[in-house]
Amino acid sequence: MLAAAVYNILWGAWVVLFPDAFFHLVGMTPPEPDIIWRGMGMVIGVYGLGYYWASFDPIRHWPIIAVGFLGKIFGPMGYVMNLLTDTVPPEFGYTLITNDFIWWVPFFLILKRVHENGWKLA
Repeated sequence: MLAAAVYNILWGAWVVLFPDAFFHLVGMTPPEPDIIWRGMGMVIGVYGLGYYWASFDPIRHWPIIAVGFLGKIFGPMGYVMNLLTDTVPPEFGYTLITNDFIWWVPFFLILKRVHENGWKLA
């Protein structure tokens, strides 16, 4: 969870401070206005704070991890829906690798352990 926290805080800060950087990196035209993209960076950064606090006791703070896991599932689903309707270019899918896919296994394993313990709230 600590790695997820650091990643999300850094990625969020990168998007807020340099909103065009990702788009230039993958050869896309940056969106105008960039306020929604910057807002997304802010939300991802805030998730990072939640992951940081959850890292001290992931089993106890499993609801934070569950919310994050849902976002990591629904984000790619939204991407696929938008890809199928030609509202997002395929290059945008690069964000899914580091923002979502690499976190599926650790988040799942934490939630699996919580499930085995009976989904207790602290």
